[in-house]
Amino acid sequence: MTRLIEPVRTAPAAPRPGRAGSRIGWTFVLLTAVAVVAFSAAPYFTASLRDLAGDEVGLAPTYAEASVFVQGALYVHIVGGAVALVGGALQFWRGLRERMPRVHRWIGRVYLVAVGLGGIAGLVIAPSSPAGYVGFFGFGALAVLWLVTGWRAYRAIRRRDVPSHQAWMIRNYALTYAGVTLRLWLPLLLLAPLVLGLPWEFDSAFANAYAAVPFLCWLPNLVVAEWLIRRRGLPSYRLPVGQGPSRVEKTAR
Repeated sequence: MTRLIEPVRTAPAAPRPGRAGSRIGWTFVLLTAVAVVAFSAAPYFTASLRDLAGDEVGLAPTYAEASVFVQGALYVHIVGGAVALVGGALQFWRGLRERMPRVHRWIGRVYLVAVGLGGIAGLVIAPSSPAGYVGFFGFGALAVLWLVTGWRAYRAIRRRDVPSHQAWMIRNYALTYAGVTLRLWLPLLLLAPLVLGLPWEFDSAFANAYAAVPFLCWLPNLVVAEWLIRRRGLPSYRLPVGQGPSRVEKTAR
């Protein structure tokens, strides 16, 4: 008699730990990047800087009377930052990397060009920052690090060193995302005096808030980026065992 063999039923594969959280985080990053591009960058292309300055739109009052060279750099910075914000978020989409690697590579090339142009333009406009010396050094340092980390990411992928490329891209996009976190910090800092029960006046509160964001918009981002890099087992910066905090051993290639 032929013996019937029942097919073995295998349990569905359990989702990887943290996968749902990663998707939620990536969705938040993408949506906030698109929102900043739509509501903060796009208005600069709807009217002249002088007209926008009359409506107190963004940085228009600061650069409306600047030289043509500086105004041009401002527009290059806005376009480069907008393209990098959205394009960089897409680069962390796992489905795009795995199913359409050629598209992933082309978006990566466009992203790095946008970072290069935006970073150089950022160095041009940093001395005119309304935050004064704090803005010059804070946004200037951001532009330099933006360029350096982008270059390191490019060099790593040219060497086919994918783990190092991924680590440098995470750091670089953390700096790109400063365009979003700046706009998240500003309202929080504006409301801080009210929460603390201090006297509040908009102009002074805004000036104090904008004096803090040139560093606050990107330093915490780098801390989070390094945490993500270590969590994923990618090359990271570590303090050597037995050494004081004054010496830092660089393990990232």
